[in-house]
Amino acid sequence: MRAPIGHFDAVRPAADCLDDLVPPVADAVRAWSGPVPVEQLLYVDSDPGKADTAVFAETYGPGLLEASANCVVVAGRRGGETTLAACMVPATARLDVNGTVRRHLGARKASFAPLDRAVAETGMEYGGITPLGLPAGWPLLVDAALVPAPCLVIGSGSRRGKLLVPGAALAALPGAVVLDGLGG
Repeated sequence: MRAPIGHFDAVRPAADCLDDLVPPVADAVRAWSGPVPVEQLLYVDSDPGKADTAVFAETYGPGLLEASANCVVVAGRRGGETTLAACMVPATARLDVNGTVRRHLGARKASFAPLDRAVAETGMEYGGITPLGLPAGWPLLVDAALVPAPCLVIGSGSRRGKLLVPGAALAALPGAVVLDGLGG
């Protein structure tokens, strides 16, 4: 099977490689439902040493940087309460943490979640966190610019491998809210 973008040696439907995915991501793929057929979620094997977006794009083919989206875990605080949320933004954009994210979460202060907490709460590796398989109840904020994309490169839950998914799949995930200007 060939990937719709990039140059990869191994491309398979994500549902056919559940053993290669971290448990929360494998569970999300196993339970997949929604407007995008599960067969359109693809897994590409890649070198974990080249997982960082710019290096990944340079290694695996032209156009991948523009087709990549990053999942950023944020912490919104109000009073003594902290809300964790995931935000999906184009890899070429900067997440508007102190504007759009803070306002949407109704937080007095918002910041990037501490690395160790993001990893512990998601059950995923830093550099591979993905919106598939997030903890129940987490808000998932999706930049509106991602939704019409025919194919996005996102994390797979670990630094080894990536998922290729239609942008519409992100909007259909549990807790997803599509927002303009998230990647400010």
